[in-house]
Amino acid sequence: MKYVGVIPSRWASTRFPGKPLTLINGKSLLAWVIEGAKTSKLLNELLVATDDERIAKEASAQGLEVVMTDSSLASGTDRVFAALKGRDCDVAVNIQGDEPLMTGELIDQLIAPFSEDPQLDMATLGREIKTLEDLKSPNTAKIVLNQKSEALYFSRHPIPFTRCDFDPEREYRAVLKHLGIYAYRTSFLGDFCSSSPSELELMEGLEQLRALSLGARIKVVKVDQESWGVDTPEDVQKIERLMKEGRNGSKGE
Repeated sequence: MKYVGVIPSRWASTRFPGKPLTLINGKSLLAWVIEGAKTSKLLNELLVATDDERIAKEASAQGLEVVMTDSSLASGTDRVFAALKGRDCDVAVNIQGDEPLMTGELIDQLIAPFSEDPQLDMATLGREIKTLEDLKSPNTAKIVLNQKSEALYFSRHPIPFTRCDFDPEREYRAVLKHLGIYAYRTSFLGDFCSSSPSELELMEGLEQLRALSLGARIKVVKVDQESWGVDTPEDVQKIERLMKEGRNGSKGE
C-alpha cells in the first residue's frame, strides 16, 4: 500500500493571517510540522498543498514537494483531495499544518490499521480525557466508541450524558479526546469530498460527522501523546514553552 501525507496550508486564516510562517523558537510553524512528519517510517511521500506562493517557497526550502491548489476550496480536506488527483495513493493522511508538535510516531500509529483492515474507510486519533475542563470545553471534540474502537459519534458537547452522580474515573473511561489528524482510504476521500456537509456536521462544526453520516467506519487509535495546535498569536508562547519541556508536551500537562 502507498501512504501519502499531505500538509494543507493557507495564508488567509481569519484569526491568524500568515500563521504558517510565524516563527516558533526561530523556525516557522510550517517547518516544525514538516520536521515532525518527516520522521514517519510509513509514509511513502510527503507534500504541502497550498494556494500561497510564500508558503510554497517555505515548503520548498524545507525540501518538500508543493502542489498549488485553488484558494476557493472549502477545507483542508478538500485541499488534500485536490493535491492527490492523478497521484498513486491508497491512503491519504491529512496532517494539520498548524500543529508543530506533530510526530512521525503519531502518523504511523494512525496509518497502521489500514494494513490490517482492507475495508477501513478512515482513521483518527484519540487520547484519554484527564480533566473536567477537557470534558466540558466546546473547543475539545469528544469521541465515543464501539467495542471495535470505531467512532460512534463525535461532539463538542460532553458525552455521554449520565443520570448518575459524576464519577471522574468512569466518565473519563467512556470517552476520548479527539486529536484532529485523519487518514482516508483514497476511494472514500473522493466520496467524502463530493458530498455536501451533513446536518450533524453543520450543527457541531465537525466534518468527521459527514463521514459517519455517509456510513463510514472510522477507526480511533488511542495514543498517549497530546497534539497542540496554534490557533491565535497567543498560542505561540504556549508552544514554545511545551517545546522546552518536551516536544510532545507530555511534561507540560
